[in-house]
Amino acid sequence: MNLETALLGGGIVTTGLMSGLLYGWSVSVIPGTKRVPAGNYVDTMQHINRAIINPAFVVPFMGIPLVLGGAAVLQFRAGEHRRGWLLAGATATYVVGVLGVTIGGNVPLNNALDGFDLRGSASEAIERRRTTYEQPWNRWHYLRTVASVASFALAAAAALVATEDV
Repeated sequence: MNLETALLGGGIVTTGLMSGLLYGWSVSVIPGTKRVPAGNYVDTMQHINRAIINPAFVVPFMGIPLVLGGAAVLQFRAGEHRRGWLLAGATATYVVGVLGVTIGGNVPLNNALDGFDLRGSASEAIERRRTTYEQPWNRWHYLRTVASVASFALAAAAALVATEDV
């Protein structure tokens, strides 16, 4: 297997993994957490936000643009411009729609939630904290989920386009 094929396959797999994680969260965790009391919600999200910062998540999450971008460059160099443009689009969509949204939207909300003292707060304060976190966090999450699925679709499409005659 050559490097072009390895990066293309790696980009598809890692983008698919991230897309699946974000989609799965959208259709299972968010509906489930809407059903729990505010204190349980805040406590759970504080724990999840801490637990997800681990190499199994961070490496692919941050590495996807490098893999997709590298695959795009190699496809352009090989004269596979259709594949190159699809992969460049997948890269840009991921960088802006997933990394940008996460870093600019979700992470600041996570950090604010992490600093909230659940044990020392009254129930009204916990309800307010949930409301100021949950609604905007979910909006940002749905946006990055759509971007991740779009990035995955573009990467997969790159593997499916016919090769160009060079």
